[in-house]
Amino acid sequence: MKTPRLVGTFVFILALANLRAADAPEAQTAGDPSIPTENLTLRLEPLTEPELAVETEAWQLLLKEKASEVAEAEIQVRSDPSAEEKTALLESISKLQSEKSGVLERFKIVVDAYEVKGGDATALRKYAAAVDGISADVTDVSTTWFLVTDWLQSKEGGIKWGLNTLKFVGIMIAFWFISRIATRLVTNIFKRTAYLSNLLETFICKMVGRVILLVGLIIALGTVGVNVGAALALIGGGAFILAFALQDTLGNFANGMMLLIYRPFDVGDAVEVGGVTGSVESVSLVNTTILTFDNQKVIVPNKNVWGQVITNITGMPTRRVDMVFGIGYDDDTDKACSIIKKIVEEHQLVLEDPAPVVRINELADSSVNFICRPWTKTGDYWTVHADITDRVKKEFDAAGISIPYPQQDVHMHTVGGSHEKNEV
Repeated sequence: MKTPRLVGTFVFILALANLRAADAPEAQTAGDPSIPTENLTLRLEPLTEPELAVETEAWQLLLKEKASEVAEAEIQVRSDPSAEEKTALLESISKLQSEKSGVLERFKIVVDAYEVKGGDATALRKYAAAVDGISADVTDVSTTWFLVTDWLQSKEGGIKWGLNTLKFVGIMIAFWFISRIATRLVTNIFKRTAYLSNLLETFICKMVGRVILLVGLIIALGTVGVNVGAALALIGGGAFILAFALQDTLGNFANGMMLLIYRPFDVGDAVEVGGVTGSVESVSLVNTTILTFDNQKVIVPNKNVWGQVITNITGMPTRRVDMVFGIGYDDDTDKACSIIKKIVEEHQLVLEDPAPVVRINELADSSVNFICRPWTKTGDYWTVHADITDRVKKEFDAAGISIPYPQQDVHMHTVGGSHEKNEV
């Protein structure tokens, strides 16, 4: 009585296994190991991650078979065959190596597609790396030389890599010329536009050239068989982590964009930013380079530039020169005032409009102070300041007008009522 039941159970299990085998998905691309890589890429695009897992398994099996055939042939070569047999085996290994390289190339394409769709391709890539290349007994010089030279001459080996290298270099050179032409074209366009600052013009010109080179690099990598889409997908997936790790740099980047857009200063302007005073040499998206007046190069992060008070010393075409001259209390104030006015009016770099101001401003502890405020072009500021100061000193000396140094008058009273004055 138990035998029929056991037979029935066994038949049911076999039927269930056959049903599951029938329902299991089959590989759609591994039937033709020599399928063109372009067609393979197109057929892989609509497949889902589970379907691509089946494809990777099938292609890995093909690669394993080819690698096994190569290994068996190499074992036979090392078993000390006759010269004729060795030659035949080496030719067979060369053909098998070429076939294995073709399968390996397509296997990598399938693995890239599988990884883009969310699959874990770590083990698959390690397997591909393990079976890649040529294995030979380096002590057998003739065999090694035959395999290397044959690989260099094979369509799937040296010839393919040589053509790919030429393609890559040719595309990059072509795009380098295109980037140079585009940069010059954009530069000539900006020369006719007075609105943009030199900083923004330089930034845009550099970005145009770099973007064109980046496009060329992507095209060149795709031409030589690199799956650029997978690389870009991985970069996009890690963008959040990268942004979190580089938040300070991204902050400087944002502040650099604000500096380029709102143009608080330009190249060559004398500024005071972030506690540094000097001339602006350059502005990148990360930092601002300033040359101090004693020729020190200071690099200031952009967040310390945009987030602080910015003083553009040479931002305006004209500037007022503020000077103060003091004379003694016993000197003739009218004469001193006329001397200063004459010096200012005779200076060729002093502007008539706005008119200069010369007048008594303060009765200080040791002197009567005059303010002298002529206007000049920003670039002539220090020349005017030095010339007027020098002439005022000489004219005061010639006219007998003193420029007092700080002093105090000490008055002492005695008990008898006498009074004595001493100057200190």
